[in-house]
Amino acid sequence: MSAFAKAKASRSKYVRSVLSGIAIVGAGALVLTGCQATGGDGDKGGPAKDLVLKIGTLLPETGSLAFLGPPEEAGVALAAKEINDAKLGISVEVTYGDSGDADNKAYATTVPNLLAKGVDVVFGAASSGVSKLVIDQIVGANTIEFSPANTSPDFTTWDDHNLYWRTAPSDLLQGEVLGNLIAKDGASTLGMIVLNDAYGTGLEKVTRETFEAAGGKVVASKFFNAGDTTFDAQIAAVTAEKPDAIALITFDEIYTIAPALKATGFDMSHVYLVDGNLKQFGTGDKGLPAGTLTGAKGTTPGPVLKSDFQDRLKAVYSEQFGGTLEDYSYAGESYDGVIVLALAALAAKSSKATDIATKLQEVSGGSGNGEKCTDFKSCATIINGGGTADYDGASGGIAFDKAGDPTEATIGIFQYDDQNNFTRIN
Repeated sequence: MSAFAKAKASRSKYVRSVLSGIAIVGAGALVLTGCQATGGDGDKGGPAKDLVLKIGTLLPETGSLAFLGPPEEAGVALAAKEINDAKLGISVEVTYGDSGDADNKAYATTVPNLLAKGVDVVFGAASSGVSKLVIDQIVGANTIEFSPANTSPDFTTWDDHNLYWRTAPSDLLQGEVLGNLIAKDGASTLGMIVLNDAYGTGLEKVTRETFEAAGGKVVASKFFNAGDTTFDAQIAAVTAEKPDAIALITFDEIYTIAPALKATGFDMSHVYLVDGNLKQFGTGDKGLPAGTLTGAKGTTPGPVLKSDFQDRLKAVYSEQFGGTLEDYSYAGESYDGVIVLALAALAAKSSKATDIATKLQEVSGGSGNGEKCTDFKSCATIINGGGTADYDGASGGIAFDKAGDPTEATIGIFQYDDQNNFTRIN
């Protein structure tokens, strides 16, 4: 059995993870149109008839998280294709839209456009900061917001009328795994350079608490704002405290911060990245200077994806977007998000957002004592036969709690080589 960091989760509290084995948590747009059909009482059995689920994506095609756009859109596209190919009472129509980020504000155009098209689900954003800016607008329109990558703990208690859901685990988990990893690696003191937004501050808080509970001390946490381009002051302040390790909680600012930090002489094997900046950088014009991140480690949610699933993602991405898929971050969570939405619509016999929301916990295995199934076709067959499905997918188990958070998830640990590319080590 491979060693993933495992932890248990409840609605608002994760039990501390010990990094000794597996880490799973338990407890401008392309438009397709069609007619939406709504069925009757979902408790009477029998297949739903001619449901059409309209999904509009709010994923990062531009901005500081643009590297997450391709795998997330590939996950959505693959799920939609497989649902439509199954012909089991529901089809999915997708309108692809750009979230951008808090700096370029593409979401300010995309969200109104998607709502005007009458989508049942706004799928995204990837950034917790962007979702905070649009969640009230989306759920206020009686539309589901479903994110495959939001990790801010704030969404657990958001007044969302049961319309906000996510397949990414809260940073209560990633922060625990990261803080324990740094302590386990032998650091006694820690410095952090942190993006000052919902994502950065939430992850910094949990990492700090976990590291200090393990006996370490955070000697400096320095923040910067979205849109900043120079970070000399933060780097100088953190390195002045001579920490054993430094965590960089950033987005694309990593391209500036990492080389500047290395230039100070800091040992980059004692640097830690997170899901917002963990990517295959490589070298050359679009990468980082060779050796910049040698030995550095990082964390990101998600299990090891099966090779067959990766091949299907690559094929659908090439076919629909004309590109080559090089990263799989949050692809599984995106794929599973679309699958559970479609299954919930089948179970509700309705594609109305408020009806779908009543069945999401059930089809994910969070309630209902359903029958385990691992693909759309088998789960839909159970539902259409009058049974209750419990879907476990590409990202693993989901089991939503009442707050719309997954209570089963995996955090991977990665390490960089001298070409600034990472390999999963745990």
